[in-house]
Amino acid sequence: MTTLEQFVREQARDGLLPWSAQRAAAERFGISCAGVEETILQLGIMPCRYQRNRQTISVEGQLRLFRSRVVVVGCGGLGGYVIEILARLGIGNLVVIDPDVFEEHNLNRQILSSLARIGQPKVEAAAARVAEINPAVTLTPVRVCWRPEDGKKILEGADVVVDALDSKPARLALAATCSAMGTCFVHGAIAGWYGQAATQFPGDSILERIYRSSAQEKGVEQRLGNPAFTPAIVASLQTAEVCKIILGAGNLLHKRLVFVDLLEMTFQTLRL
Repeated sequence: MTTLEQFVREQARDGLLPWSAQRAAAERFGISCAGVEETILQLGIMPCRYQRNRQTISVEGQLRLFRSRVVVVGCGGLGGYVIEILARLGIGNLVVIDPDVFEEHNLNRQILSSLARIGQPKVEAAAARVAEINPAVTLTPVRVCWRPEDGKKILEGADVVVDALDSKPARLALAATCSAMGTCFVHGAIAGWYGQAATQFPGDSILERIYRSSAQEKGVEQRLGNPAFTPAIVASLQTAEVCKIILGAGNLLHKRLVFVDLLEMTFQTLRL
């Protein structure tokens, strides 16, 4: 009798397995696409969807990404792009948190939004989108407003938490909770032509340093708005940080803040 491992090896070509074979394996052996993907990667074979990752991320690294758990708090402008990129990257477990539904003013910048989705919960749209682009990713939608008093359980087991919020108090509370739980936290914020990103390790107080001189509850995005391109840029910076944290690669934005000015096309890195 053919085993799953034998089937995968037989169907693979040049160290790659096409989606058609991955789906056929799931149906034939009665397991999830995620279960098949883990077996593929354990065998040293790369699903074809990650073919263009191979010169940057090894099969072992891809398996590490697949076995990771990332929590994204906020599914709007920043969060939507973060979720999209993490799913395409191959993060195996995503937890997405947002209480809101899509409104018409979201259409200019929120990649998960569409005319057909106006009135739909953002976390439901996230689940549908990820199922379309990478069914091997397990996404858990949580339609709540994150609060420290009951949000710790949601963050349990996370390798990284991504900040895609738009409220200073909520960001500070989330960062403090992550630090107390020993979880890495990747911050991002956007406003008009401008954006910023930073990475906080457990025990740090990066967000307090960033926002200690600000008395506003909401960020300047309430005044400057956000065009379509700013969240895409900052979300890319955040997801690169997530990838590096999980893989243990590169130089992180630890105790550093990168500030992006897309009007002048400059990137400044500030020590924190």
